[in-house]
Amino acid sequence: EVQLVESGGGLVQTGGSLRLSCVVSGFTFDDYAIGWFRQAPGKEREGLSCIMNNDGGTYYADSVKGRFTISSDNAKNTVFLQMNRLKPEDSAVYYCAAGADPGNPLGRSYLMTPSGMDYWGKGTLVTVSS
Repeated sequence: EVQLVESGGGLVQTGGSLRLSCVVSGFTFDDYAIGWFRQAPGKEREGLSCIMNNDGGTYYADSVKGRFTISSDNAKNTVFLQMNRLKPEDSAVYYCAAGADPGNPLGRSYLMTPSGMDYWGKGTLVTVSS
């Protein structure tokens, strides 16, 4: 059974930091890319960052580039999202998701969209107070 379990969300003040974790099981870690998405009330789910577990390649949305950093611990089947300089507009439910890595740049860019992912966690809530 495929499982993705997020943790690390919470309440933080503007300018603060949080580190999200996503522990995955049920598939071969290196064959998949793991992405982080978020969804705020009334808004569409947004792709933030993605990491290719077989070669470490990373992608970032412009909205978080320079503030968020994705990383992975392949030995522990865990992907992290370090979030710095948080803003109130970063408040949302954050999800991790897994998608089969197509191995080419065009296919990998598709993994930054919700449609590109095959499996999802249940999400963790991040609230940034002003």
